[in-house]
Amino acid sequence: MITTFEAALKRIKELEEENSKLREELEYYKSKKFAGRQKHDEHWMQSYNEFAIQYEGGMTIMEIVNKGEISRRTAYRYKAYYDELRKLQEKDNKKEL
Repeated sequence: MITTFEAALKRIKELEEENSKLREELEYYKSKKFAGRQKHDEHWMQSYNEFAIQYEGGMTIMEIVNKGEISRRTAYRYKAYYDELRKLQEKDNKKEL
């Protein structure tokens, strides 16, 4: 129980510090990237497009992985997606002829 003005100020300071720590923790959890497969959202598409540009530029998968931006598993997942898109484009091109 707070009985003096000084005790109240001390308690307010303690609560402000606790609040600050909790805000930092909240920001950490807000910005945390959760493991597992991500949906094809804007971030995923940007990462995939960067992969595709590098891959089409002649870089090998391991060269792309060694740059450190994506994991090897992600690179192979992007490669599979890339190959599937290319198959679909080839089918569409054959239909047009």
